[in-house]
Amino acid sequence: MESNHDNGIWDEHKWESHINEIEQKNNQWRVFLENTIGDDNPRWYRILKQSDSEQDALDTYIEEELLFDEAYFPDDDDDWDLDDEDDDDILFEDDEDFENYSDIDDLDDDDYDDDLLDETMGFIEEGEEWKLLSLDFATTNYGTIENLNIYVQAHELGILVLKMAEEYNALHLNTMYNQFVSNVLQISTKIAAGYSLGFEIDMLGGNIAYNKKALDAANSALTSLQSIKNKAIFPDMESYFLLHRNLSKLRNETGVYLQELRQRFREEME
Repeated sequence: MESNHDNGIWDEHKWESHINEIEQKNNQWRVFLENTIGDDNPRWYRILKQSDSEQDALDTYIEEELLFDEAYFPDDDDDWDLDDEDDDDILFEDDEDFENYSDIDDLDDDDYDDDLLDETMGFIEEGEEWKLLSLDFATTNYGTIENLNIYVQAHELGILVLKMAEEYNALHLNTMYNQFVSNVLQISTKIAAGYSLGFEIDMLGGNIAYNKKALDAANSALTSLQSIKNKAIFPDMESYFLLHRNLSKLRNETGVYLQELRQRFREEME
């Protein structure tokens, strides 16, 4: 796959280079904030201690990460050559952009296409509610990220890991465990970042690039988990095997999702 196309559409490699530059610049802001806070604890741990639940902690973590990693674009939608970006034109989207798509109940009659609505809802029959978690539904105008099965899995694993982290008080036991937790949380974060860009052809390469980072985070999490297998962090090996089994499954399905997005990009470019 080439990185440049005559029609100006960016592929995953061009997007990845762009996203890496943004992350490097925003990392300086991260370091500044961390030094200002003056707390050596991982940020996920501080958020966890300040939240009412593990789910709230994870959602807060993801939202903050999306603000840090948000790519920026010129204000003129008709002339957005990303090579000509101004470093001062960083755009942090509001919370509504995190969802990317509107909830169908909030739409007026003029806000949606009847044919698309029929097409979307037609394949959901009684007893087939699982289809709401399919990629076909999640990528329509009526889906949300909560309809994306791979995100649901990553989110559930993130909550499980945060619960274990509190239960084991692992922060004080092993720094590698802290890295493991961070890697797991990054899986759902990067999937969400990709989803926020959407599935239109001009943004699909960025979606792919972010999900490639999600896959990298899953692989790193597995490596970290294996390295702490015998560090007396887990009260029993069943807890370790539960994490390893769920993480391995998530890693594999993230890879499948990534390939589906790549196939979609290739088909739309033909």
